[in-house]
Amino acid sequence: MSQKLLGYFRLARPANLPTAAADILTGVAVVGVFSGTERNIFSSAVPGIDIFCLVFASVGLYAGGVILNDVFDYKIDTVERPERPIPSGLIPLKSAAIYGGVLLLMGIVLAFLVNSVSGWVAIALAASIVLYDAVAKHYDFFGPLSMGICRGINLILGMSILGALGQWWIAGIPIVFIFAITLISRGEVHGENKNHIVLAGVLFATVIFAVLSLAFLYTDSILFSLLFLVIFSILVFRPLIKAHSENSPQNIKKAVMAGVLSLVVLDASIAVSFSTWWYGLLILALLPISMALSKLFAVT
Repeated sequence: MSQKLLGYFRLARPANLPTAAADILTGVAVVGVFSGTERNIFSSAVPGIDIFCLVFASVGLYAGGVILNDVFDYKIDTVERPERPIPSGLIPLKSAAIYGGVLLLMGIVLAFLVNSVSGWVAIALAASIVLYDAVAKHYDFFGPLSMGICRGINLILGMSILGALGQWWIAGIPIVFIFAITLISRGEVHGENKNHIVLAGVLFATVIFAVLSLAFLYTDSILFSLLFLVIFSILVFRPLIKAHSENSPQNIKKAVMAGVLSLVVLDASIAVSFSTWWYGLLILALLPISMALSKLFAVT
């Protein structure tokens, strides 16, 4: 593989993309139950081709977003992360901007192929992504909130598969979680963010309680939700505690990376509350893919 092609892959953060797909599969699981299907997500009420369209729409939107984030961060990355594809000169700034824009457009088009509601949700997601990349990330509170909203809308994109948004409030769970991760990431370069780490720990606990509440309300057995949440807790709290005890940029980066990849487990724990155990395992199977890709490509 040529260095330039590898640079384009690096810009898209391949290790993160399965987490975007997990959001869609979770959203589909939620509306599959609420619409009266018999806990079979591949029923006639949810055409398989629509699921694939939304998965790839989400992947396109996510990839386009992280690419444009690097485009907007070009000047600061020249100082803080000169090894990245754009500041290193491997990928021209203009080419990266076109690349990110085309992926955003592809995501919107694929969503409209499902239904108009999905299409408009995709437009809202694309607008939120650009708002974060260009403006919101520069603010201590609005930045993490904006990033969380992007992830919440991505979950809603999955819920839109039947052309309705009746369960949009569940998106509050990933919003809070991503808000916490983004708070932690503020220390990736310089460290010294113990207060943010403590707040993130509280928010992680809030997310776990929220998912348990969903499981209690919407499933006959919370056993599988509990199992997934135990895995989730181990994955996010171990590196978080280490980052607090030794508040170095390296440990903070590991905590952020663990949080991003653990989104798959969080999604699986939500999905089993509205679906079946095997569907949760299907989503969980995306985790080893993300972990393998994270050894080849940067997550943050």
